[in-house]
Amino acid sequence: MDFYLSSRAQGRAVKELKKMAPKNKKTALISNALDYSKDFKRRKKSEEKDAKKLSALGFNVELVDLRKYFGKKNKLKTKMKEFGVIWIKGGNVFYLRNAMKQSGFDQILKSLSTQKNILYGGASAGICILSPTLKGLDLIDSTKKKPYEKKIIWEGLNIIPYCFAPHYKSRNSQSKKINKVVEYFIKNKIPFKTLKDKEVITINKGKEKVW
Repeated sequence: MDFYLSSRAQGRAVKELKKMAPKNKKTALISNALDYSKDFKRRKKSEEKDAKKLSALGFNVELVDLRKYFGKKNKLKTKMKEFGVIWIKGGNVFYLRNAMKQSGFDQILKSLSTQKNILYGGASAGICILSPTLKGLDLIDSTKKKPYEKKIIWEGLNIIPYCFAPHYKSRNSQSKKINKVVEYFIKNKIPFKTLKDKEVITINKGKEKVW
């Protein structure tokens, strides 16, 4: 699996994103990090915006709602065989993590991460989810509204060996909170990388680069 990891939306390396696309450009757009929101119109608009941008880059986008697969891991596993690209939107990382667990997507993604010709792309919570731990991210993503099972999962997917601090030193409402996350990572000796908005980390055939 190759990775296109952005702080916000598709970032500034879209030409590289197009180059990294596998032959199968059918794309699963997953927005369950937005499950915390009750503003359904705003959510739909956000999903459509991402779908439009990805479509303009040549990707064939289909929205996949993990909630429809809670307790149906095998059905989701079969569905995911259709896609060559997975794109995970930002939002609340704890809602996203819980949705992944209940649908079995966490295990499916770990299995897919060892395969070739698959591209994982995401932004903000969509990249933080790949880390070994989600501790410290509660300083930016609320855990007051407990998701689904009302249980917070602190373990990340551990697909990438370090944590992320997106929106770092950016014109973003969350940027000041990210400073506290960085302080937490440093204090607790947690390996991490910062990303300013528009910045992107690509891991292409094992080679990592910051754009």
